[in-house]
Amino acid sequence: MSTPLDDTQLYDITAAMKQLKLSRSVIYELIRTGRLPSVKEGRARRFTANGLREYIALLEKEAQEVA
Repeated sequence: MSTPLDDTQLYDITAAMKQLKLSRSVIYELIRTGRLPSVKEGRARRFTANGLREYIALLEKEAQEVA
């Protein structure tokens, strides 16, 4: 990850894109499919540090299953 995640902060789409190094459309697809947990703040989507970590853990688990 580019910078350490702060557990007291909510991350917006742009910050999640930078942390995960994924495009905006991929982030929205992950939200839609439920693979990337998010919360709604008004009309905006936000991500917790734990939610981003859960997604990374999911990727690691899937990689181990394939190997």
